[in-house]
Amino acid sequence: MAAAGAPDGMEEPGMDTEAETVATEAPARSLNCVEAEAAAGAAAEDSCAARGSLQPAPAQPPGDPAAQASVSNGEDAGGGAGRELVDLKIIWNKTKHDVKFPLDSTGSELKQKIHSITGLPPAMQKVMYKGLVPEDKTLREIKVTSGAKIMVVGSTINDVLAVNTPKDAAQQDAKAEENKKEPLCRQKQHRKVLDKGKPEDVMPSVKGAQERLPAVPLSGMYNKSGGKVRLTFKLEQDQLWIGTKERTEKLPMGSIKNVVSEPIEGHEDYHMMAFQLGPTEASYYWVYWVPTQYVDAIKDTVLGKWQYF
Repeated sequence: MAAAGAPDGMEEPGMDTEAETVATEAPARSLNCVEAEAAAGAAAEDSCAARGSLQPAPAQPPGDPAAQASVSNGEDAGGGAGRELVDLKIIWNKTKHDVKFPLDSTGSELKQKIHSITGLPPAMQKVMYKGLVPEDKTLREIKVTSGAKIMVVGSTINDVLAVNTPKDAAQQDAKAEENKKEPLCRQKQHRKVLDKGKPEDVMPSVKGAQERLPAVPLSGMYNKSGGKVRLTFKLEQDQLWIGTKERTEKLPMGSIKNVVSEPIEGHEDYHMMAFQLGPTEASYYWVYWVPTQYVDAIKDTVLGKWQYF
């Protein structure tokens, strides 16, 4: 006899509850590799969708002009893009430095570059290329060419402080003695040369002007004996060559202790000039009829603006 139960088509009370309990209590099935990857991808997509409004615009493709315009080639950052450069050989203290430098930079900017290379302060530098390099003119204006040699003369502050003071005192005493005397051009020893008159081949003068040293030697002048003399400034060797018909004296500029000059009375566009080669007045080498526009350039080239006397 069959056991009593629920009619056909009807569930016994408690069956739904039991089924739910079984489903809840059944252990979760482990995902295989394919299912795990699919689930991870779906989670990543959901995360990206949630952050979509916070992401920056996609980068431009490599060939896009807008992307290329924002890229610096490195020279722009230093201000050198598009500037013509020249190769220079900067020579200081018997050491050569090969440098590429903008042709349209000024002499003042070149001094800053030399400072970064040598440690020599700009105020202590005498920079020469066919004479002193003007601070307010560009290298292009003074016709610097690629491969040019830039001579630098000067000493560090420590070197200047180490110089013996008796040398400075001797130069100051010499200047004081000159101030006490009558004008040089009236003294007998100079009159015998000046009375010969202006040399026929003397170089033209420009009164009231200051010019850099020319590329050619200064010629058409007299020395103390009345003979013809020329001055050649060999900046590469840091030498002054004093040439006469008989011989040429090659003097290191550092050995010249002082340079004095005075306008010639009645011909103020020319000077008489002396280079002090020794400790006494007798060591002065006199040159007459020096064009006035070159006087300051000669003193700066031989002595240098950095010297304190």
